[in-house]
Amino acid sequence: MKKLLAVLLAAAMLFAVAGCGNGAETKNGGEDAASGLTLDNIKLGFIYIGDASDKGYSYTHIAGAMKMQQELGLRDDQIIQKFNITEDSNCEVAINELIEAGCNAIFGTSFGYENYMLAAAAEHPEIEFFHASGYQAASSGLANMHNYFGNIYEARYLAGIAAGLKTKTNKLGYVTAMPFAECISGFTAFYLGAKSVNPDVTMEVMYTNSWNDPTKEAQVAQALIDMGCDVLGQHADSTATQTTAEANGVWSVGYNADMYEAAPNAVLTSAVWDWSQFLIQAVRAMVNGEELPADFSAGLAEGFVDIAPLNEALVAEGTAEAIEAARQKILSGEIHVFDGPLVTVDGETVVPAGEYFVEPQSAPSWDYIIEGIHVNN
Repeated sequence: MKKLLAVLLAAAMLFAVAGCGNGAETKNGGEDAASGLTLDNIKLGFIYIGDASDKGYSYTHIAGAMKMQQELGLRDDQIIQKFNITEDSNCEVAINELIEAGCNAIFGTSFGYENYMLAAAAEHPEIEFFHASGYQAASSGLANMHNYFGNIYEARYLAGIAAGLKTKTNKLGYVTAMPFAECISGFTAFYLGAKSVNPDVTMEVMYTNSWNDPTKEAQVAQALIDMGCDVLGQHADSTATQTTAEANGVWSVGYNADMYEAAPNAVLTSAVWDWSQFLIQAVRAMVNGEELPADFSAGLAEGFVDIAPLNEALVAEGTAEAIEAARQKILSGEIHVFDGPLVTVDGETVVPAGEYFVEPQSAPSWDYIIEGIHVNN
């Protein structure tokens, strides 16, 4: 299966599609059934901040697009993919190129793309725009603008259990990209999972201030290891955190895709996505003329997020059982990732005992630094 995925991803990198047919107007932006939009003629554009070589964020989105293509039986000439598009005017250029090519839908996968997509959606109501990790679609008043994300914090919590049981120093480290709610929510969930099985654990966090900078990620990982952290988590696009952990003889938890192959002597598990689930639903809704929601989110229950298989050679005894117990309690609603009491480092109770916080659809909003977590920059 991994070889097949690698072949599909390699093929994706070679896409150089010359024309997407005329953009059919869609429901939440037109009348699909009347315009004859079908799986045979729909054209899709994708914009990625990286490419499959990161083996993380963009790799996973590309894999989702390829899985969607297989599931729906789309041809290669129905898909255009734009790789390594930065969160600036280059995004606007990429969007315009996809519009000029005649795509019926455009999917943007990085947080900083949102304002460019909003502007394009306002100008082109005949095209559907889908933005991963954003938050402005519902308030924009644009029927053809949509946000999508998932409850990755549920997978983070489970992965944190593996980290909390494995640490010997009771000091975790976390390499994270930006001081945004998406990142803060993620490392908080990871820490809460670890703390659920190890009340003595603490965590050091450092930002790279970039979504994908392997050199900086390796430097930050090394700094955390030098501080005594013996299990590293990450919210960064590459596998540099994992390989740095392995080089130093400590352990790690990956993100986005299963990072076991990058560092088999370090990776305990990874919090992973299956983006194809949303892509399949969105495309089917378009060709069926069905309403497209402004916000989409799903989690463990739907298989949209999960953890990769445990590295049985490395995880602590009882890890599988502890994770499965937590999984069942999350699914049943017996526990919630952000269960109170949750107190910030400044002593403010932000979630009282007996209450819990739930992330809104499409975009995480948790941005509190809680007790036990120390942010170094």
